[in-house]
Amino acid sequence: MAGNARKIRAALIAIASVTSASVLGQIATYPNLQSWYAGLIKPSFNPPNWIFAPVWTTLFVLMGFAFWRILRLPNSAARDRAVWVFALMLVLNAAWSWMFFAAHSPVLGLVNIVPQLATIGASIVLFGRLDRLAAACLAPLFAWVTFATLLNFSIFQLNG
Repeated sequence: MAGNARKIRAALIAIASVTSASVLGQIATYPNLQSWYAGLIKPSFNPPNWIFAPVWTTLFVLMGFAFWRILRLPNSAARDRAVWVFALMLVLNAAWSWMFFAAHSPVLGLVNIVPQLATIGASIVLFGRLDRLAAACLAPLFAWVTFATLLNFSIFQLNG
């Protein structure tokens, strides 16, 4: 029973933390899509707005699953490091929307997204030492945020 309780607790923590990051980001993003973002000059490779919701939904589901797999493991220094780096990544993820969209600042978005990408990479490495599937679940996030970094930089250049 203790094992099941640990898995349930891990699931609740993973769902709550990843959902919180998603909701906090959405609160900053959605009010600024039509009023500010629509007026920016964007590069030719900018995806249509409708693509972001399904992509981010998928990424957040993968993040939650990966985080659950790590949280359900026995306590260890390696697990604690992985949890803290992942938690920092979630904070940076939510903060990016506030820095880019709410503050109307592509430069602040860049200030955030570069360390965010580093924490995603570090999470993949740290998760990989504990659970290869959890690490693999973060690979699409790394790819997408790499693309988002290029997009953020291009929007900064075109509108700076």
